[in-house]
Amino acid sequence: MKKLNILKGARIVLALVFFLPIILFFVDFADALPDKTHRFLHLQLMPALLGGFAGVVIAELLLTFVFGRIYCSAICPAGVLQDIINRIYCIGKKKKNGTHRFSYKKPYNILRYSLLALTAISVLAGVLNIYLLLDPYSNFGRIVTNIFRPIIIWGNNGIASILMSMDNYSLYQASVTTVTTAGLISGVVALALFVVIVVFHGRLFCNSICPVGALLSILSRYSLFRITIDKESCVHCGNCERVCKAEAINSKDMTIDTSRCVDCFNCVSSCAKGSLKYKLKPAFAKETKDAPGETQTNNSASRSRRSFIASTVTVASTLPVASALAEKVGGKGGHHQKRRKKWGPITPPGSLNIERFKDLCTGCHLCVTQCPSQVLRPAGLEYGFDYLLKPHVSYLDSYCNYECTVCSDVCPSHAIKPITKEEKATTQVGIAHFFINRCIVNTENTDCGACSEHCPTQAVKMVPYKGTLTIPEVNPDLCIGCGGCESICPVRPMRAIIIKANAEHKIVEKPKVEEIKEIEVTDFGF
Repeated sequence: MKKLNILKGARIVLALVFFLPIILFFVDFADALPDKTHRFLHLQLMPALLGGFAGVVIAELLLTFVFGRIYCSAICPAGVLQDIINRIYCIGKKKKNGTHRFSYKKPYNILRYSLLALTAISVLAGVLNIYLLLDPYSNFGRIVTNIFRPIIIWGNNGIASILMSMDNYSLYQASVTTVTTAGLISGVVALALFVVIVVFHGRLFCNSICPVGALLSILSRYSLFRITIDKESCVHCGNCERVCKAEAINSKDMTIDTSRCVDCFNCVSSCAKGSLKYKLKPAFAKETKDAPGETQTNNSASRSRRSFIASTVTVASTLPVASALAEKVGGKGGHHQKRRKKWGPITPPGSLNIERFKDLCTGCHLCVTQCPSQVLRPAGLEYGFDYLLKPHVSYLDSYCNYECTVCSDVCPSHAIKPITKEEKATTQVGIAHFFINRCIVNTENTDCGACSEHCPTQAVKMVPYKGTLTIPEVNPDLCIGCGGCESICPVRPMRAIIIKANAEHKIVEKPKVEEIKEIEVTDFGF
């Protein structure tokens, strides 16, 4: 038993090693964690697939083939979050026969493999963003960004207020400006889904809905190391089945569905007789047909394979229709976009163009939480369904720092490609457009010039207007769309200078540094 408990303990330690840095990085509003903490996020499978990190993908597939679905149990933060929800739910609950409340359920193979196929189609087609709604890491990110992080900030502000009343200024108050209605709804729905599924069916999300889980289940079915039941010593107590949150153990037939097992080792540590062992088993090994319950297992496996093949063929046969429909819908959307008066979204520097960003962004909202200027906001439906929950730049409260590249540094899928500060200074995400009929210089005959003063590239300059008054003029060849001018404009509600997005980011010339003449001072001048 001591050896078996070590397995479960090792899994818990490994899960904490990955989970704590990730969740702390999401909620870190004080920028206390090291910048390199974001590298933990580059191990997430879906962002790695989208970002083209072949080494990470191959390593995690090999890890699954050798040890089973360790990824789902320890590396995936959504999986660990579900375990925490399960643990919280079990606090104070009476256990049946000293164990939890799960029971064996047949796998929903058609559902999970159909969703996997549809996700693959959406990734390849770049049209139906199913992966944005199903990706476990992205759902975790939206939960933490839009629910946990604001709660922590509000708690910090409450404590800071109390300390300030006692002349203690060790804490400062922070603002919550990045949570939008769409982001909040997405976080609440994802958390509610996790809670309901975990309470009633354990890891059903991981085994029937999650495309990452479905992909790994194909390999874990033949993993080298797996949990097996010693049928000679098993007393059919059912403890293993009742603690299996994957609902993959049939204690009556003494079988384990390794495609759904997430290697939590709860069953191993709960076995009173030590009949469950995690050991090396040759891949693709055939079981002895005379063993009890083995006929049912083989039949079940055959049915699973037939279901998988049938569902794959069915989905594959609909690919031409789906592609044609997507092209038709995309054509209508593009035509509607041209006729629409509303400007498109401003995408972060490094995203290159809006179409690439839409295809690669998983809507995890990490860039939203890490942006020092808090100019990134999750979109609702204002830019169409295909841009739902993806971040866009908003200059209502602030502007994009001229030398900041944080969002491009932390993006795990490289939807925002890493760029240098020099590249950032010449990347044009949009162009400032000036509306003279709104400017207070024109409407109130008064001096302003705030937009020009806050332009870091000298793209906005004041030119003669009436008498001694000057008015802004935009040089589009220098403007990078940072929003310094728009954010500071005093006109409300519609500002006099607004950034219009570039669908394709451009490179502009760097502003020339004005020469400073050296003047030799020989006297004080009086």
